Amino acid sequence: MLIVQKYGGTSLLGAQRIQTAAIRVAGLARQGARVVVVVSAQGDTTDEMIARAEQLNPRGSAREMDAYLAAGEQMSAGLMAMAIGALGCPAVSLTGWQAGIRTDGIYGNARILDIDTQRIGRELDAGKVVVVAGFQGIADTGDVTTLGRGGSDTTAVALAAYLQADRCQIFTDVDGVYDRDPRRFPEAIRFGRISYGKMLRLIENGAQVLHDRSVEMAREHGIQVEVLSAFTGAPGTIVSAVE
Repeated sequence: MLIVQKYGGTSLLGAQRIQTAAIRVAGLARQGARVVVVVSAQGDTTDEMIARAEQLNPRGSAREMDAYLAAGEQMSAGLMAMAIGALGCPAVSLTGWQAGIRTDGIYGNARILDIDTQRIGRELDAGKVVVVAGFQGIADTGDVTTLGRGGSDTTAVALAAYLQADRCQIFTDVDGVYDRDPRRFPEAIRFGRISYGKMLRLIENGAQVLHDRSVEMAREHGIQVEVLSAFTGAPGTIVSAVE
């Protein structure tokens, strides 16, 4: 079984949360699963990086900003791979371009055009967990590009599609998809299953659980996506073609 898991920034905030995720991943690997993990930058790292860049140059080039911001996810990938390795489970971290993710070259809001999965396949065949830095890829020019805020979701779904994964899980700080923000509305209703179309409508109305392009890609490739809590691991919401 091949499983793609994505961990968002709040799921990786601090050593304890990274270790919690690493224990979950290593457990799957010990059970015989082939696991690809996609990570976001930790916590508010991206916002902090943007603020530092704007102090130096409020109108800095989009190319240099992409080269700079991609480092946030790379740091998370290295930390996650080390945490998994500390549990006795071989792991390797890959940047977006090392993972073969090719984009259209639009700085700050690139789209994934193709993924060459050969490197990931070799690492999986060697018995390793593969940790991929989300939110990034490489253009035909050789430049680093980023996929826009929330783009790690799209990285995970795209990898699930190109690797023909059996499962795609998005771990976040909520336990599924709700009809409204459960942190503001205690009476919010959680969906057990929701269609791609309805999920996109929720996103249009302000829901921030998933990146819109990730849902579009899941619909295009028929990928069933599960949104669940990184803190409990309990069953969450299935996003699929069927309501």
